Amino acid sequence: MDKEFFSLQEVSNMLSISKERIKKWEINKKLVPIKHPTKKISVYHRDQLSGFEDVQLMLNTAWDQEMKVKPRRQYNSIELFAGCGGLALGLEKAGFEHILLNEIDKDACQTLKINRSDWNVVHQNVTELSFLKYRNKVDLITGGFPCQSFSYAGNKLGFEDTRGTLFFEFARAIKEASPKVFFAENVRGLLNHDNGKTLAVMKEVIASLGYTLVEPRVLKAIYYQVPQKRERLILIGIKNDYVDKVTFKYPSPYKKIMTLRDALKAGELYRSDVPSSIGQKYPERKREILSQVPQGGYWRDLPKDLQLEFMQKSYYLGGGKTGMARRLSWDEPSLTLTCAPAQKQTERCHPEETRPLTVREYARIQTFPDEWVFAGSQSSIYKQIGNAVPVNLAYAVGRSIVKLLNDIVKL
Repeated sequence: MDKEFFSLQEVSNMLSISKERIKKWEINKKLVPIKHPTKKISVYHRDQLSGFEDVQLMLNTAWDQEMKVKPRRQYNSIELFAGCGGLALGLEKAGFEHILLNEIDKDACQTLKINRSDWNVVHQNVTELSFLKYRNKVDLITGGFPCQSFSYAGNKLGFEDTRGTLFFEFARAIKEASPKVFFAENVRGLLNHDNGKTLAVMKEVIASLGYTLVEPRVLKAIYYQVPQKRERLILIGIKNDYVDKVTFKYPSPYKKIMTLRDALKAGELYRSDVPSSIGQKYPERKREILSQVPQGGYWRDLPKDLQLEFMQKSYYLGGGKTGMARRLSWDEPSLTLTCAPAQKQTERCHPEETRPLTVREYARIQTFPDEWVFAGSQSSIYKQIGNAVPVNLAYAVGRSIVKLLNDIVKL
């Protein structure tokens, strides 16, 4: 990143905190804007941002070098809980060959088959699958298993304690196929789920299978060319045969933050404006009220009488409720997408038009290509996209795994 000066909005995006909070820093002299040398605006010089680690990583990123990483040979992968293909597509871009993708949702499977007729997509309950025929034929096993509590029968903290959960099935696939590396992604809440017991059991199970878990890290999608404030917990495991001889390095951030404008308008991310598509509609009264919310605003920006009408009993409850009556902003990343764009607690209203985001707008915010077709009803498509791993985040992590496997095959 070769810029010298940054606007308040850019600093807000880079630090993933509100402009209001940054303005408060000016009062206590933590971060004070300066006058631009040639323009009549207040800005922040890059030297003022030296104390913020995330910004420094962006200013001194190794992204361009990491983009050059290519597989030394063909690397095969198996993906469980594949959904509509966000993770699989990102890993494909990084160079992986998928030899099996498993998913239980019918529409998501159809989505995968429509877009990649050559992929081996298996629509089946994972509990019914055997992975023994893939033993020592697969380099990577991936998947985003749902986070579930485990039993602690006898406090063995072992493989059997996780039986009946989808983590058990993920671990069983690793045990049967014996890949060099595994990659699991999950919600950040897994870090402290059940007071940390869930992750502790996972670590014990992973160790018992002969793998070492790299220190888990929460990655913010905004740092990896994804125009969305989404966070995912990344779990990387390396077979003990190799773990002392190689090092996994998490991907470097991109040189800038992508915004909703980058997602929906022609530019660096996409060559054209977002294509038109189906989408939810607001009831007339809701549309009338939301039409008065400014870009980047929410329910508190409405007149008092409309706040009361829209919020009803929620008006008197605590908390900011910042997702309610929320209109997105062109110049910020989107808030995290949910399984539907017009849920009252997590509103995702278009920045200019008073309507929910369409399915193609959803897909772009998740960095799917426009040619990626989704099967099923409108609500099913929203759910598929909302549950997906952003393609560009998967691509970035995929390059880091390719680098790791390249180091392994050189041993």
